[in-house]
Amino acid sequence: MHVVVNAAMSADGKLSSRRREQIEISGPTDFDRVDQLRADSDAVMVGVGTVLADDPSLTIDDPERRAARAERGDPENPARVVADSRVRTPPDATVLDGRAQTYLLVSEAAPPDFIEEMEDAGAYVIAAGRDRVDLTTTLAKLEGEGIDRLMVEGGGELIFGLFEESLVDELFVYVGPKIIGGRDAPTLADGDGFVEDFPELELAGVERVDDGVVLHWTAEN
Repeated sequence: MHVVVNAAMSADGKLSSRRREQIEISGPTDFDRVDQLRADSDAVMVGVGTVLADDPSLTIDDPERRAARAERGDPENPARVVADSRVRTPPDATVLDGRAQTYLLVSEAAPPDFIEEMEDAGAYVIAAGRDRVDLTTTLAKLEGEGIDRLMVEGGGELIFGLFEESLVDELFVYVGPKIIGGRDAPTLADGDGFVEDFPELELAGVERVDDGVVLHWTAEN
């Protein structure tokens, strides 16, 4: 599986404020770039924190891109994947609206009634990991479902987990002209943080977009 991480952050490296509320960092040109990344992917993945904070649809905005996918025999929208170690996905979340196949990744500690509720809401539940989602195992299972190119849109805990397991192949970061600040504001890669064996990236491109820049990195796994 090829994993592409995409994120937008402020000039000081924050994904949102300390209240973890959605903040518009990029503009229309970058939104279009992200829409194309989604259209090129088999699935789009987020952590449950993003679902709770933003309630995203993770679908493709441009009807021409949806039509192009249908013409080549793919679903109009890529599948949606939510990593939810703490079983917090609400059954009325937009990612469960039926516009695309939705996979919910949980740990083996997830209560059976929660799994049943999510399945009734339309999710395909994959459980792996004792008390938190085993990303390596669940992504391998997703690959078995035909997902070869996975786009990850955050948040910081999930992105850190993917780097921790050496699962990231590419990283796109839009850096916008805004300062958010705050020691408790989420960053690109939260989690426990690295103290040694830091993941190494190779710069593949820099492009000015809207009033910021897009940095494109490839990861050495």
